[in-house]
Amino acid sequence: MDVIVIGGGIAGVATAYQLRAAGHRVCVVERHATVAQGATYGHSGVVLPSPLDVWFGPTFLRDRRQSSSGVICKTGFGGPARAFVKRLGALRSSEAFAARYALLRPLIDTAESALDDATNRFQLDYEQREGLLYLVRGNDERSLTQPALELLRRFEVPHHALSAAECIAFEHNIPPEPPFAGGVRIEAGRMANCPLFVKQLKQVLDNQGGVQFQTGREVSSIRLESGRAAVELAPRLPAHASAREVEVISGDAVVVAAGAQTLPLIAPFGVKLPLYPLRMHTLNAPVAHEECVPHTTIIDAAKRIAITRMNHRLRISGGAVLLRANQVDEPLTEALTESALALLGEASRDWAPGAARISAALAWEGMKLLSADGLPAVGNAGHPRLFVNAGHGPAGWALALGSAKLIAQQISGTSPDLPADTINALSPVRG
Repeated sequence: MDVIVIGGGIAGVATAYQLRAAGHRVCVVERHATVAQGATYGHSGVVLPSPLDVWFGPTFLRDRRQSSSGVICKTGFGGPARAFVKRLGALRSSEAFAARYALLRPLIDTAESALDDATNRFQLDYEQREGLLYLVRGNDERSLTQPALELLRRFEVPHHALSAAECIAFEHNIPPEPPFAGGVRIEAGRMANCPLFVKQLKQVLDNQGGVQFQTGREVSSIRLESGRAAVELAPRLPAHASAREVEVISGDAVVVAAGAQTLPLIAPFGVKLPLYPLRMHTLNAPVAHEECVPHTTIIDAAKRIAITRMNHRLRISGGAVLLRANQVDEPLTEALTESALALLGEASRDWAPGAARISAALAWEGMKLLSADGLPAVGNAGHPRLFVNAGHGPAGWALALGSAKLIAQQISGTSPDLPADTINALSPVRG
């Protein structure tokens, strides 16, 4: 089959990779000049989510106060935004959290297997590092992590619950003052350079053939018919040019993996994804003092802020701003941007003082989609020729590989590897 994939980030390129492995011909349409230039570019690097850093559950968004949450909720929210926060809040109980994570777990396992297969098969090196240390500030946060620890034990994920003294003994650069409650170490947890992986995977596809990349092209609309599917591309010529021909690419199916742009592209078909936009931030700061740099990746468990070494820089990622759905294309106010970046700077000073020159940091911001029920939107979107791979959230970029495999199996008409309850829970048209 001929399949059109909209989006050249991790979700789109992963989808193209899995579709090609299943024997399909693929055309990837990306609006930027090359792949991995949108939200993928600023990813924190967490490869797969654990119960401690999924963006739902007891430790996430406990209230709307900036001082205690890693998410800034802009004031003046209307009904949809309040409903979104309320749905997330329903997953804070231990029972609801465990049930939702149990549905996500098969996708995590499939994604890990797919990532390892691609890495070993093509000898990819994208700056992988093992070892994650999740830190909690107070005893209240520590108690809220207990359901996550139960899930780590349930799914037999090797980990170590540590006291504050044990955290400092393991990572000497964590300051003892101000006091903190402790942490959890997951030795097999991985960080890696997501945009580098995407570029290497594109090179694999270029060498293999069967996948065409159309970069610098924006999709203006999708057309669906009973026998074919097509995308309409915005003209390359400037708007004032007199001759503008509409270009159309046809295929047997369309997969929308365009990040935040997924929502407006599928809206004409009556598909309302349970996804909401988050504006994420990253600081890439030069190393100030080598002896102060943590030797492992540190994650503030409650604020969902990751601090990791990337070559000669320290990358601090998080600072989410929850927006209204109609604000996706609007720039943040200066005050909101400063608040988000202040959270990142504070985390750096708290957990790795002296390691980074924050004053010389390069700031990045980009849009990610977060689901109200903790799961991405993956699979058929209500029309036999329309599929979606979106909403994986800020933690766990390799989930896109597992999602892509499910989509490739659905398009191929083969039996999916994932259990039926997980497939139903991931469906873009779920209730």
